[in-house]
Amino acid sequence: MDKLKKYTASTAGRDRLLSFGIVIIAYAVVQAMVLGDSLSSAMQGLLVPICAYIIMAVSLNLTVGILGELSLGHAGFMSVGAFSGIVVTTSLADTVPSGVVRLILAIIVGAICAAIAGVIVGVPVLRLKGDYLAIVTLAFGEIIKNIINVLYVGKDASGLHFSILEQKFELAEGGKMIINGPMGVSGVQKLSTFTSGFVLILITLFIVLNLINSRAGRAIMSVRDNKIAADSIGISTTHYKLMAFVISAAFAGMAGALYAMNYSTITAAKFDFNTSILILVFVVLGGLGNVWGSIIAATLLTLLPELLRAVNSYRMLIYAILLIAMMLFNNSPLKARLLEKRGMKQMEKLEKSEKGGA
Repeated sequence: MDKLKKYTASTAGRDRLLSFGIVIIAYAVVQAMVLGDSLSSAMQGLLVPICAYIIMAVSLNLTVGILGELSLGHAGFMSVGAFSGIVVTTSLADTVPSGVVRLILAIIVGAICAAIAGVIVGVPVLRLKGDYLAIVTLAFGEIIKNIINVLYVGKDASGLHFSILEQKFELAEGGKMIINGPMGVSGVQKLSTFTSGFVLILITLFIVLNLINSRAGRAIMSVRDNKIAADSIGISTTHYKLMAFVISAAFAGMAGALYAMNYSTITAAKFDFNTSILILVFVVLGGLGNVWGSIIAATLLTLLPELLRAVNSYRMLIYAILLIAMMLFNNSPLKARLLEKRGMKQMEKLEKSEKGGA
């Protein structure tokens, strides 16, 4: 048992170091390429979206991989964070001149609003499971998109004004519309940078990896593996399921705020069902419960369409073939044997270190 505990601890430590190492090395390499002017403007434009997608993939993996519940409405939480963050940055433009401070505030508010939405959705929805849960979360994402499509928010000297379905308020002189119904938001100041995305990824990894390897994380995984057994030993399944779901939603809100601050114009259509499926593809291809796999999958699958633009006629065909190949590899006996060999080598190293210490 002691040997198993040591193996588990060493594996968790290795995965943590690997995840941080991948991100830090990638950041250093990309920054060097940007400073050396060897990265095209199109590729530079993808840097912040890649950071947002990595955060989305890691956070969804917490729900799908660690908790074991299928959610198809993750883009809904992303949109909540995006538009609440835009309202914050626009409202504070005159009082808080620092763009960095406004971005931080937008990310925090986006996380809080998305977490509140996660509680509202999670309390009734997490009583369901399987296909029923997937359908309800899918409906939630579409509801959020449609609400934003009919939402009007404006700001003038007297404060913020809200209305639904149509603009029922008039702005005083100098006022500005922030959210203009189906037209979305325009004239957003671009505050997001690759560095801010990198820092947010590190924060996400630190919190998620520590949660997974904590007592709460083990309780969440026990609920995933056997809910009846978890109940029988006094684990509150409702509490831990809601905890994982809300934390996942909060990080999606942070990613949404980061993503929205990278574009001058944003609409609710950017956070539709296809976006939720795309994030789910990142998680599945990276491996359920595999955090660094989600990082790699989100990066590669975001870059591939741009990298294959030179063969434009066959771009999506090659992209689809690569997706199928990755899926087949993830479910192949070869991968299982590689993982088994890696585990055996790790156990051998532990035995040698114990003998050396003795």
